[in-house]
Amino acid sequence: MVMSGQTQFDLKNFDSYREDDRLEVKKAKGGLPKSLWDTYSSFANTYGGCIILGVVEHEDHTWETCGLKDVSKLRKDFWDVMNNPEKVSINLLREVDVTDYEINGDVILVIRVPRATRENKPVFINGDMFAGTFKRNWEGDYHCTKREVLAMLRDQADDTPDMKILEDYSISDFDKSSIRAYRVRYNTRHDNHPWTQLLDDEFLVRIGAAKDYKGKIVPTAAGLLMFGQEYLITTEFPEYFLDYREKLDPNIRWTDRVQSQSGDWSGNIFDFFAQVYPKITADFKKPFMTEGPYRVEETPKHLAVREAIANCLVNTDYFQSWSVVIERYPDRITLANPGLVRLGKEQMLKGGISEPRNKNLFKMFNLIGVGEHAGSGVPDIFEVWKREKLEAPTVEEQFGADKPDRTIINLPLLSANLGTDLGTSAYDDEVDKKKLIIEFCVRERSKAEIQEYLKIKSERYVRQKLITPLILEGKLRRTIPDKPQSKNQKYIAT
Repeated sequence: MVMSGQTQFDLKNFDSYREDDRLEVKKAKGGLPKSLWDTYSSFANTYGGCIILGVVEHEDHTWETCGLKDVSKLRKDFWDVMNNPEKVSINLLREVDVTDYEINGDVILVIRVPRATRENKPVFINGDMFAGTFKRNWEGDYHCTKREVLAMLRDQADDTPDMKILEDYSISDFDKSSIRAYRVRYNTRHDNHPWTQLLDDEFLVRIGAAKDYKGKIVPTAAGLLMFGQEYLITTEFPEYFLDYREKLDPNIRWTDRVQSQSGDWSGNIFDFFAQVYPKITADFKKPFMTEGPYRVEETPKHLAVREAIANCLVNTDYFQSWSVVIERYPDRITLANPGLVRLGKEQMLKGGISEPRNKNLFKMFNLIGVGEHAGSGVPDIFEVWKREKLEAPTVEEQFGADKPDRTIINLPLLSANLGTDLGTSAYDDEVDKKKLIIEFCVRERSKAEIQEYLKIKSERYVRQKLITPLILEGKLRRTIPDKPQSKNQKYIAT
């Protein structure tokens, strides 16, 4: 199966086209250029694209046709090489993907290269996987590093890396408090389910965290990641690192931080998720809603952020030389994980198909009600943001020879229409509170005085959602600007 990238070519748009990450022109005056095969590999391994022969690019990046003399021979030569496994690892093209056109009396040949599926990557040339694999960015074709090739090979398999049985470890290596906390969540969600009565060993096997291997219960890689101690996780995944950074005050490097190497907690994925999710959503508005006799504590916006965090963690390539980084700013949340989207960004945004990079991790989150909707997680996040009338989220893939592969989801917390933070309360209500602060701070006031004046119990809300934005807007200033956290700090309107 071949998944197409953006491989469309429209003759009417020829004069407006420019070379980019999906378009490449080559003169091909002396026959097939050697660089054509580099570009074929790079397009197949990235987003797909079109190679156009018989065209020259000028210094101002405009195109001009130079024509092809013998298109029939060129076409035959192309297919001869394309079908030679010693030259090209796999032929992804059909006859209709190679078409000739006439422009101003010149004949050009357009080769549409589809994006390869993960099963067919890496697409390489000259029989050398490590020296002949290319990818494409805005600067052109580049040789993939060994690290990038190995990442593609890991993604080929249906059995994901977290399914690996770790026979040299024991479930005694798991953090008992992590397992206990997970089981509380599981039992709450699955009241009276038979698994709630199982001993830990058997329960861990059922959820995919352990396996019965040669008569001994041993962890899976997913189990170690989810419940292990950080110092043991890094023996199996040397690049493993989880980092949450809260940057709500521009004068402080971070206002809060949780990172897996701190040594004061387990450092595993489950505990990271359990700590970070409430921190990110702490100031989200919670309208009074009930479901039966119970109050509903989470809104669709809460659930969308929960989905985004889980999506980040279950799709991380834990062998990549980069860390999971989740950042909370006053106006946005960013979630970055090592590894590109396994199915491709276009399919992820479209939804309907689920192929997490770590299937057992996905299962374990799913069992506690996180990431329940296979294949629809990211589209659902976009839909919630749209209903909340916030700026649209973005998904970016970063890669290149000099940097690791990363996927970054950005969730703006600004109104699509008003450009104002809607993290906690309605826009008008928040604007009113800010006006009151400015009026109150005609002389120096402490944070406690502001809090008392507004009759708001949450110090964090006043600091993050009102005082800090006013400082950023230049409407309020600190009396001790070089010591933002001073106990003597006061604020005055500018």
